[in-house]
Amino acid sequence: MNAQWNFVDGFLAQGYHVASGPSSDYPYGALDRQRPIFKARGLDLDGYFNGTLNVDIRPYMFQMVNPEFTFQNVNWTDLHPPEHFSFSRCRVVFQAKEFEGWVYYPHPETKIRNFQNPSLLEVIAQPIPGLKYGDTLRVFVNANEITTSLIRA
Repeated sequence: MNAQWNFVDGFLAQGYHVASGPSSDYPYGALDRQRPIFKARGLDLDGYFNGTLNVDIRPYMFQMVNPEFTFQNVNWTDLHPPEHFSFSRCRVVFQAKEFEGWVYYPHPETKIRNFQNPSLLEVIAQPIPGLKYGDTLRVFVNANEITTSLIRA
């Protein structure tokens, strides 16, 4: 199925620093441990920044509906049980330049800490020079895999 790209605008928000680590919860970066597992299962993240962009898309929220990749029971740490992760291709636009990426979705039903709200897209992207917290971004998502909708009060 061909991708149908929709965009959502947001700003770069500060996260928990778990992906890039170390953090208060992990003595290492989560992605350092996860990337080789994802690669063995078919998703090569070489060339992408070793952390996530936390893109706040309020007043919208997103839902992962049909991701390109879903990896179940990823046992990446001995600090808690395995988790499920899904990924969908995306493109990030910053200062009129486009960068390839993946929406990174740790399934909340398998997480025990660091929950994200549904208005925060976590993106693993190619390195983006000059990007800092508060900067505005446009993220193109595959509408066949991710839906966005206005948050209802």
